[in-house]
Amino acid sequence: MIIGFKHKGLERFFTTGSKAGIQPKHAERLRLILGRLQASTCPQDMSLPGLDLHELSGDRQDDWAVKVSGNWRVTFRFVGKDADVVDYEDYH
Repeated sequence: MIIGFKHKGLERFFTTGSKAGIQPKHAERLRLILGRLQASTCPQDMSLPGLDLHELSGDRQDDWAVKVSGNWRVTFRFVGKDADVVDYEDYH
């Protein structure tokens, strides 16, 4: 279950469906990612074909990422069985 967001536009999209604050062309992919993240209880639950699940390193240790499109990723960490600090970022 998702318990917290870092990106306010992504949180608004998740709760209301509003595309303000996200790239509209990413909406369907984000809907799939967030739906799966909401149902997940560990990072490995996000290991679906095409999502390219990977753990981050360095000062982002304990954070995970899945691919949205191009350089865009949804990043998150798990606190127990819940996803937290869910972010939508262009990090490359």
